Amino acid sequence: MATREDKLKKINDELEAMSDDELSMVAGGTKEECANDSRFLNSLNGSCDRYGTYKVSPSTPGSDARREEIKNAWATVGIDAYLYTDAYGYFNAYYLNGRSITQQQAREHAMNVTGHHMTESDWNW
Repeated sequence: MATREDKLKKINDELEAMSDDELSMVAGGTKEECANDSRFLNSLNGSCDRYGTYKVSPSTPGSDARREEIKNAWATVGIDAYLYTDAYGYFNAYYLNGRSITQQQAREHAMNVTGHHMTESDWNW
């Protein structure tokens, strides 16, 4: 079984092989999307706190712990989430059973797992 570090290296290698146009299409690739993850997961099952973009921004003290909290909240619904920064910017990646999925697919899976179906207006307030 691959370790967390092995998975992160694989994701980083995949991102480095992408063009700038491809990188711009990475699902959930901004701190705004990470903050939205916290809002979604908080409303879905209370598995993490609700954060704004400042609180999850890599330059903000304590943001690593908050991003880890969001990652762990995704794990409660079976999603491996990687929320990290590198030389290219801020990237999020979502995996279900080792397969890369979009953020929307991760949300749909989470709602199916919990049986709590929401629209964006239900969690993005």
